[in-house]
Amino acid sequence: MNIALILSGGTGTRLGADIPKQYIKVGDRPVISYCIECLSRHSRIDALQIVAACEWQEKISRWLAKADIEASRKFRGFSLPGENRQLSILHGLEDIRKYAMDSGWVLVHDAARPMLSGRLVDECLDAAEGHEGAVPVLPVRDTVYYSTDGHRVSSLLDRDAVYAGQAPEVFRLGKYYEANRCLMPQQILKIHGSTEPAVMARMDVVMIPGDENNFKITGKADLERFAGLVKGKGNVEGSAW
Repeated sequence: MNIALILSGGTGTRLGADIPKQYIKVGDRPVISYCIECLSRHSRIDALQIVAACEWQEKISRWLAKADIEASRKFRGFSLPGENRQLSILHGLEDIRKYAMDSGWVLVHDAARPMLSGRLVDECLDAAEGHEGAVPVLPVRDTVYYSTDGHRVSSLLDRDAVYAGQAPEVFRLGKYYEANRCLMPQQILKIHGSTEPAVMARMDVVMIPGDENNFKITGKADLERFAGLVKGKGNVEGSAW
């Protein structure tokens, strides 16, 4: 079983908007709807679990019911956000394990990454086979410096050996759950990336080439970039969102 865990619990404070960035409308539909549509219509995704704050759950449910039959059929439930992103993931994993076996795959994706493609979903799932996880990455083009105090350059890092991680990240459900559970209660609060607990648990995670268009909306420039891409393609299907 392949379950998509969509993270939509962030507050989006860096964008400075009145509502979280994943609920801002672009092309007459909320940002979150784009990745939901991709994942719900993908033939290899069996279920959707969404991490979202209580005040947004009813609205998301209405969007699902109106806009996408497949999304409504595959949707299995909401999980509550945690104190940080990784705790939100753990909450989602706990809920997923109520209906999925540990041998299944969980695909972790950000609601604020709307340009997810079906091709990348396929490549992540394909790469994970024979391993315990897969993560799409991009090469780092700029010179990378290491600093021990945040003020002075301590050393240079080999740019050819450094990569920027993307989502979705795919993990064997049971192994990944244990990797996160063992970090409770305090260490998990220091985690910044989804793959970090898997690496700490020595899970076998492979890297695959990422997608430049699969960017995360963090600031206003990202939102404007996405709006421009949507406008360039014309009004997309699924306006009922």
